[in-house]
Amino acid sequence: MKKRFGIDIDGTVTSPESLIPFLNQSFGLNIAYEDITQYDLTPFVNVSEKELAKWFTENEPIIYANSPLALGAKPVLTQWQNIHEMYFISARSAELMEVTESWFKKHGLTFDHIELIGSHDKIESAKKHQVDIFFEDKHDNAVMIHEECQIPVILFNTPYNQDPIPQGVIRVYNWREANDWVKNWLK
Repeated sequence: MKKRFGIDIDGTVTSPESLIPFLNQSFGLNIAYEDITQYDLTPFVNVSEKELAKWFTENEPIIYANSPLALGAKPVLTQWQNIHEMYFISARSAELMEVTESWFKKHGLTFDHIELIGSHDKIESAKKHQVDIFFEDKHDNAVMIHEECQIPVILFNTPYNQDPIPQGVIRVYNWREANDWVKNWLK
Protein backbone atom coordinates (compact mmCIF):
# COMPACT_ATOMS: atom_id res chain seq x y z
CA MET A 1 0.00 0.00 0.00
CA LYS A 2 1.49 3.33 -1.12
CA LYS A 3 2.07 5.84 1.67
CA ARG A 4 3.34 9.40 1.73
CA PHE A 5 6.46 9.76 3.85
CA GLY A 6 7.43 13.12 5.38
CA ILE A 7 11.17 13.13 5.92
CA ASP A 8 13.40 15.72 7.54
CA ILE A 9 16.78 16.16 5.85
CA ASP A 10 19.44 17.43 8.28
CA GLY A 11 20.39 14.98 11.01
CA THR A 12 18.02 12.41 9.51
CA VAL A 13 18.99 11.84 5.87
CA THR A 14 22.30 13.61 6.39
CA SER A 15 24.57 12.43 9.17
CA PRO A 16 23.74 14.13 12.47
CA GLU A 17 27.50 14.62 12.84
CA SER A 18 27.73 16.81 9.70
CA LEU A 19 28.02 20.12 11.52
CA ILE A 20 30.73 19.14 14.03
CA PRO A 21 33.83 19.54 11.78
CA PHE A 22 32.61 22.99 10.66
CA LEU A 23 32.02 24.12 14.25
CA ASN A 24 35.42 22.82 15.36
CA GLN A 25 37.26 24.49 12.50
CA SER A 26 35.45 27.84 12.64
CA PHE A 27 35.47 28.26 16.40
CA GLY A 28 38.74 26.52 17.28
CA LEU A 29 36.98 23.77 19.18
CA ASN A 30 37.52 20.09 19.69
CA ILE A 31 34.00 18.90 20.42
CA ALA A 32 32.77 15.44 19.60
CA TYR A 33 29.31 14.49 18.35
CA GLU A 34 28.57 12.84 21.72
CA ASP A 35 29.20 16.19 23.46
CA ILE A 36 26.23 17.82 21.71
CA THR A 37 23.55 16.98 24.27
CA GLN A 38 21.07 19.70 23.28
CA TYR A 39 19.81 21.11 20.00
CA ASP A 40 20.86 24.69 20.81
CA LEU A 41 24.55 24.92 19.95
CA THR A 42 25.23 28.31 21.58
CA PRO A 43 26.61 26.87 24.87
CA PHE A 44 29.14 24.78 22.95
CA VAL A 45 30.71 27.55 20.88
CA ASN A 46 31.18 30.44 23.34
CA VAL A 47 29.69 33.09 21.06
CA SER A 48 26.38 34.88 21.25
CA GLU A 49 23.26 33.41 19.71
CA LYS A 50 23.31 36.27 17.19
CA GLU A 51 26.94 35.57 16.17
CA LEU A 52 26.24 31.84 15.84
CA ALA A 53 23.15 32.53 13.71
CA LYS A 54 25.19 34.84 11.44
CA TRP A 55 27.95 32.22 11.11
CA PHE A 56 25.41 29.51 10.35
CA THR A 57 23.61 31.57 7.69
CA GLU A 58 26.93 32.35 5.99
CA ASN A 59 28.08 28.72 6.08
CA GLU A 60 24.84 26.84 5.40
CA PRO A 61 25.42 26.31 1.65
CA ILE A 62 28.90 24.86 2.26
CA ILE A 63 27.75 22.69 5.16
CA TYR A 64 24.75 21.33 3.26
CA ALA A 65 26.68 20.72 0.05
CA ASN A 66 29.26 18.70 1.98
CA SER A 67 27.11 16.84 4.50
CA PRO A 68 27.56 13.08 4.30
CA LEU A 69 24.57 10.77 4.01
CA ALA A 70 23.47 9.19 7.26
CA LEU A 71 24.80 5.67 7.59
CA GLY A 72 22.40 3.21 5.96
CA ALA A 73 20.03 5.89 4.59
CA LYS A 74 20.59 5.36 0.88
CA PRO A 75 19.54 1.69 0.54
CA VAL A 76 16.39 2.27 2.62
CA LEU A 77 15.41 5.48 0.83
CA THR A 78 16.11 3.87 -2.55
CA GLN A 79 13.86 0.95 -1.64
CA TRP A 80 11.09 3.27 -0.39
CA GLN A 81 11.20 5.62 -3.37
CA ASN A 82 10.03 2.79 -5.61
CA ILE A 83 7.02 2.08 -3.39
CA HIS A 84 6.04 5.27 -1.56
CA GLU A 85 5.85 9.02 -2.12
CA MET A 86 8.86 10.79 -0.64
CA TYR A 87 8.23 14.32 0.68
CA PHE A 88 11.33 15.89 2.20
CA ILE A 89 10.37 18.71 4.57
CA SER A 90 13.23 20.72 6.02
CA ALA A 91 13.81 23.78 8.18
CA ARG A 92 16.32 24.98 5.56
CA SER A 93 15.40 28.28 3.93
CA ALA A 94 13.94 28.28 0.42
CA GLU A 95 17.00 29.97 -1.12
CA LEU A 96 18.92 26.76 -0.43
CA MET A 97 16.81 24.72 -2.88
CA GLU A 98 19.54 24.52 -5.54
CA VAL A 99 22.13 23.31 -3.01
CA THR A 100 19.62 20.82 -1.63
CA GLU A 101 18.58 19.40 -5.00
CA SER A 102 22.24 19.16 -6.07
CA TRP A 103 23.03 17.23 -2.88
CA PHE A 104 20.19 14.77 -3.59
CA LYS A 105 21.43 14.25 -7.16
CA LYS A 106 25.04 13.84 -6.02
CA HIS A 107 23.94 11.07 -3.66
CA GLY A 108 21.62 9.40 -6.14
CA LEU A 109 18.44 10.05 -4.15
CA THR A 110 15.15 10.85 -5.79
CA PHE A 111 12.14 12.62 -4.32
CA ASP A 112 8.56 13.45 -5.10
CA HIS A 113 8.77 16.81 -3.38
CA ILE A 114 11.21 18.93 -1.38
CA GLU A 115 9.87 21.71 0.78
CA LEU A 116 12.26 24.10 2.51
CA ILE A 117 10.14 25.98 5.02
CA GLY A 118 12.74 28.16 6.76
CA SER A 119 11.41 27.16 10.19
CA HIS A 120 11.42 24.16 12.50
CA ASP A 121 7.61 24.18 12.60
CA LYS A 122 6.83 21.40 10.15
CA ILE A 123 3.27 20.71 11.28
CA GLU A 124 1.61 22.87 8.63
CA SER A 125 3.64 21.23 5.85
CA ALA A 126 2.96 17.74 7.19
CA LYS A 127 -0.78 18.50 7.22
CA LYS A 128 -0.77 20.26 3.84
CA HIS A 129 0.94 17.31 2.16
CA GLN A 130 -1.07 14.75 4.15
CA VAL A 131 1.94 12.67 5.12
CA ASP A 132 1.18 9.31 6.72
CA ILE A 133 4.41 9.06 8.73
CA PHE A 134 7.27 11.43 9.53
CA PHE A 135 11.02 10.90 10.09
CA GLU A 136 12.82 13.43 12.29
CA ASP A 137 15.82 13.98 14.57
CA LYS A 138 14.63 17.03 16.55
CA HIS A 139 12.79 15.88 19.68
CA ASP A 140 10.22 18.66 20.02
CA ASN A 141 9.42 18.50 16.28
CA ALA A 142 8.81 14.76 16.52
CA VAL A 143 6.49 15.12 19.51
CA MET A 144 4.54 18.07 18.06
CA ILE A 145 4.12 16.47 14.63
CA HIS A 146 2.84 13.28 16.23
CA GLU A 147 0.45 15.09 18.57
CA GLU A 148 -0.91 17.55 15.97
CA CYS A 149 -1.10 15.21 12.97
CA GLN A 150 -1.87 11.97 14.82
CA ILE A 151 0.69 10.05 12.75
CA PRO A 152 3.64 7.93 13.79
CA VAL A 153 6.94 9.78 13.91
CA ILE A 154 10.23 7.95 13.71
CA LEU A 155 12.82 9.75 15.87
CA PHE A 156 16.42 9.01 14.95
CA ASN A 157 18.36 8.74 18.20
CA THR A 158 21.03 11.38 18.81
CA PRO A 159 22.77 12.73 21.91
CA TYR A 160 20.66 15.92 21.57
CA ASN A 161 17.20 14.31 21.58
CA GLN A 162 17.16 12.23 24.76
CA ASP A 163 14.02 13.65 26.41
CA PRO A 164 11.20 11.16 26.98
CA ILE A 165 8.90 10.45 24.04
CA PRO A 166 5.18 9.70 23.97
CA GLN A 167 3.70 6.56 22.47
CA GLY A 168 3.48 7.21 18.75
CA VAL A 169 6.98 8.64 18.56
CA ILE A 170 9.30 5.73 17.88
CA ARG A 171 12.99 6.01 18.70
CA VAL A 172 15.28 4.17 16.29
CA TYR A 173 19.06 3.97 16.23
CA ASN A 174 19.60 3.61 12.50
CA TRP A 175 17.90 3.39 9.11
CA ARG A 176 17.67 -0.40 9.26
CA GLU A 177 15.57 -0.15 12.43
CA ALA A 178 13.43 2.54 10.79
CA ASN A 179 12.87 0.26 7.81
CA ASP A 180 11.98 -2.68 10.05
CA TRP A 181 9.45 -0.55 11.96
CA VAL A 182 7.90 0.68 8.71
CA LYS A 183 7.60 -2.87 7.36
CA ASN A 184 5.68 -3.93 10.49
CA TRP A 185 3.53 -0.78 10.39
CA LEU A 186 2.56 -1.48 6.79
CA LYS A 187 1.38 -5.05 7.53
